[in-house]
Amino acid sequence: MTQAAVSAQLNEAEVRAMVLDWYEKLDVHAPMVDILPLLVPDNLYMKFPEVTFTSLQGFEGWYQRVIRTFFDEVHTMKELNVKISADGAKADINLVVHWEASVWTPGDRFSKRIKMDAVQSWIVVPSPVTGKPAVQSYSVDDLIFEPDSAKL
Repeated sequence: MTQAAVSAQLNEAEVRAMVLDWYEKLDVHAPMVDILPLLVPDNLYMKFPEVTFTSLQGFEGWYQRVIRTFFDEVHTMKELNVKISADGAKADINLVVHWEASVWTPGDRFSKRIKMDAVQSWIVVPSPVTGKPAVQSYSVDDLIFEPDSAKL
């Protein structure tokens, strides 16, 4: 662990930028090498509607599946609340992100469009590797589909 990582403190602007960067990377299906620095390497917890995992390997399996399933993705931040702890060692985040994506089932004539809001809660800490904000806990707490949306 570097000295920079040990003494790193979070600030709200950096945390907000990291959250927005996360969704941009998901939209463009960024390579793993660009996404992994946004996650802590140990004590990771990620809960999605279909799976929960606690390792970078678990994330990689999930990510590789979703980038091969969904396309034309757009994440739009609707609400982003960040609360930094007094010592700067942790940020509690509550957010609502609107997600639209297309999905095609082999054999179907047309693709389908998913349109929904995802209510999430995150815990972000300084990365032990870089000292920059990194996700330690990520939970999808609720999915609110638009009436004309395809379902997952």
